[in-house]
Amino acid sequence: MRNSTALALAALLAGAGLTGGCGGASAPGHQGTPPKTGSSDINPQPRDSLRKGGTLRLSIQQWITQYNIGQVDGLQGDGASILTLTEPKLWFADDNGVPAANPEVLVSAEVGTSGGAQVVTYKLNPKATWSDATPITWQDFATQWKTRNGSDDRFQLSGTTGYDDIANVERGADERTVKVTFKQPYADWQTLFDPLLPGSAVDTPEKFNTGWIEKIPVWGGPWKIGSADKTSQTITMVPNESYWGTRPLLDSIVFRALDSTAITEAYLNNEIDQAPGRQPEAYRRLAGAANTVMRTGGRWDETQLTLGHAGPLADVRVRQAVTNAVDRAAIAAAQSAGLPFKVNTLGSHFFMPSQDGYRDNSGDEGRFDLERAKRLLDEAGWKASADGKTRTRDGAALKLVYVVNGNGSTDLPQLVQNMLGQAGITVELRKVPGNDYFTKYVNVGAFDLASFRQVDNVFPSLLYPVYRTGGDQNYGGVATPEIDKLIDQAGAETDRAKAAELLNRADALLWQAGHSVPLFQTPQISAVRPGLANFGAFGLRSERQYVDVGWTR
Repeated sequence: MRNSTALALAALLAGAGLTGGCGGASAPGHQGTPPKTGSSDINPQPRDSLRKGGTLRLSIQQWITQYNIGQVDGLQGDGASILTLTEPKLWFADDNGVPAANPEVLVSAEVGTSGGAQVVTYKLNPKATWSDATPITWQDFATQWKTRNGSDDRFQLSGTTGYDDIANVERGADERTVKVTFKQPYADWQTLFDPLLPGSAVDTPEKFNTGWIEKIPVWGGPWKIGSADKTSQTITMVPNESYWGTRPLLDSIVFRALDSTAITEAYLNNEIDQAPGRQPEAYRRLAGAANTVMRTGGRWDETQLTLGHAGPLADVRVRQAVTNAVDRAAIAAAQSAGLPFKVNTLGSHFFMPSQDGYRDNSGDEGRFDLERAKRLLDEAGWKASADGKTRTRDGAALKLVYVVNGNGSTDLPQLVQNMLGQAGITVELRKVPGNDYFTKYVNVGAFDLASFRQVDNVFPSLLYPVYRTGGDQNYGGVATPEIDKLIDQAGAETDRAKAAELLNRADALLWQAGHSVPLFQTPQISAVRPGLANFGAFGLRSERQYVDVGWTR
């Protein structure tokens, strides 16, 4: 999911008096190996050693329009991150991405069987309460299932994965016990109901689709929205005074919407307390800044080029030609320039390098092979001009529209444009407003090419809507019945190793179908204030809703 949603050095930094992250030591002019997937660097400190109070100032990429992550427009990563602060979280993940129950919400969750069916029984904390003073009960689970299982098309869904595998959600021994019965085994059941949304605020299509626009109507987490100023593009989070669990140390968190090009400057001007250093120019400026420490980690974070399936791209040979014309190694090298470590290229749609299950399945289709790309275009009837710079068929030019987020850099789109040009594919870069990029273009498939990040998909099932036929997040629309079958089999396979093998087979078919091009594992490099504790590069671990984030004394 791009999170929808959400939204990454030692000897090299010594001259600036900064501490290093998990990427390892790198001498000037030498790039070390990237941080292993799952590594983190957050300056861990016990709560009682930190100062109570203070404000954390962070940036987001755009104003948040839709906060309901179950709704089709609710997958924007920053919006999902803010929502997660305000609603009950059932699970927190460790450094390996393995979930453990959050006892403040979930006392226990036991997996069993009944009549051969998988049954999960949840026991909720009896203190858990929504902001409207109603208890959090099994009925909230039941409503989330009914609204997100796809049985009622009035609910505009971001995806049905997992919820459509549930046969029933019912009351257990009491109101705080939930019994969830599945139609078939579902391996990634812990992805469901997390965060839990209030049933009273999503139980009708109107509430579900529009009741969360620019607001969170009911909350049940450690934070709530204190104010949202659209003019200044700031959202201020304050502690939820009725929260029954661990209270935040901070007095507030202020999120400010900024263009990506303005974030570095805002950090250097002491307007925000964290800035990403994953782009070479940003890293160069941030690594030498005063009152700064660079933290690195290995997150599940993919930058992907997605292909449409209309016009010239309706022909799989043209999609494969695009894939063969893209030099992923060159793109990763460009991304690595000026950074303390090399950036990983990706050969998988489902796993990150060094993650269990990772295998490079790109094969011939994912290999940079300009001559193969040209041959495929010839076979598809697109004939090259005398100079090889353009191609036509039946008098029409081969031209693809690459929709570019106006809030982001054009470096990657320009690289891809030049690479495809070598095969005779003309690419128009069409820059659109950042606030419209997903809702008016990507989400509705109004593109030939589009690139964006997908983050924190540690559970493979979170990606199933991206690659299934008719998947709500399969924005390019490329899919096959064979891929669907393998994904369905993986989803029902509780043996992780066997599930990974099925997904690797599906992955090879995704490369062959020309669905998309995983480009590189986006590096997690973050500039933060040195006095900030329990914050930085989280890797695969959960940040516990920022309740432990604070400033040193």
